[in-house]
Amino acid sequence: MTDLSPPRERATAAAPPETVAEPAEHRIALTLTGGGARAAYQVGMLRSLARSHPRFRFDVITGVSAGAINASYLAANVEGLADAAEDLTRLWLSLEPADVFRVGTGSLLGRTVGWGVRLLSGGTRLAPQPRGLVDTQPLRHLLKRVLGAAEDGTIPGIGRNLEAGKLNAIALSTLDWATGATITWVEGKDVKMWSRPQRQSRACRLTIDHVLASSSLPLVFPAVAIEGSWHGDGGVRLAFPLAPAIHLEADRIIAISTRHAAIGGRSPDTVGYPPPAQVAGVLLNSIFLDQLDQDALRLERINQLLPTAPPAAQGGLRPVRIHIVRPSVDLGRLAAKFEVKLPRTLRFLTRGLGTRETASPDFLSLLMFQEDYVSALIEIGERDAEAQAESILELVEA
Repeated sequence: MTDLSPPRERATAAAPPETVAEPAEHRIALTLTGGGARAAYQVGMLRSLARSHPRFRFDVITGVSAGAINASYLAANVEGLADAAEDLTRLWLSLEPADVFRVGTGSLLGRTVGWGVRLLSGGTRLAPQPRGLVDTQPLRHLLKRVLGAAEDGTIPGIGRNLEAGKLNAIALSTLDWATGATITWVEGKDVKMWSRPQRQSRACRLTIDHVLASSSLPLVFPAVAIEGSWHGDGGVRLAFPLAPAIHLEADRIIAISTRHAAIGGRSPDTVGYPPPAQVAGVLLNSIFLDQLDQDALRLERINQLLPTAPPAAQGGLRPVRIHIVRPSVDLGRLAAKFEVKLPRTLRFLTRGLGTRETASPDFLSLLMFQEDYVSALIEIGERDAEAQAESILELVEA
């Protein structure tokens, strides 16, 4: 695997003045959603934007699930967007499944057997307590290295950018499995916390644990202990994925989804009774990806209604413009093309779930941290961003 250094951390005093973007009239946010390995698509879009605006910086960055990894890297990089995008590209292209979770036969089969024993145990206390279908210790080690984490797990680059005025705030969301509440962890300057039914914010210094917890796919990746409670993927129950950026006072949002928006009808993914892989894929898409579209629709309706209401009746609401970049290609269906390159044991187990019985193995695409699939996603992201360059730049420069 390519040996990558942490996000660029050259001394701020030595950096030329032009590396810092001029203050923008609007507060611009980047919102990154989940999708496991499909988050490589986000890197392609960022790479395209960097070509047009190499020194551009987002004022607010929010991430959830795999998007939390990209969000943390961007927030910790003290250089401009161009350097961050290129570094992220090299990172993703260097990945192998073994960099994210243990792929050895002993580890995969041992955890699979552990789940089986647990299911057949009748709840006896002697049954094993499996924590995820895979062991993500490799991902923890990778994140510590590439994010330049300190001994206590904090990410110094984020603090440096906040102090230098290159970033206003970063927010990562997790799910507290004990309460079912969505927790948005915020590191920022002069940030007002918020609390809503089943979702709240907490000020903190972000750590590797927050990043790991936000990206912990339910049942697949193990939950992470934070402040005495077990936290998992923040995409679960996140009905308002745009809310963190809006609470952090952004009035321009670029959101990158990894869900293909099919126009019109599409051919069935399976014939006959759906295999477990198909059911899991649909469920995971509904949990992690569908909410962004609904939230964006609500936002657009509010934008339309606000001008019709007198100021006293607007309740402190303000118009927020949004642009969503989404794949022009179904990334789940694309995964089937690269399935043969998965590690043998992992391929054997996923085929047992029926990944070859569906034309769109979305569940499989979440785990395909491999160069061929990642490279294809980055290229698609670049192409899609270039096709929407005019709209994106209009939002950024308005």
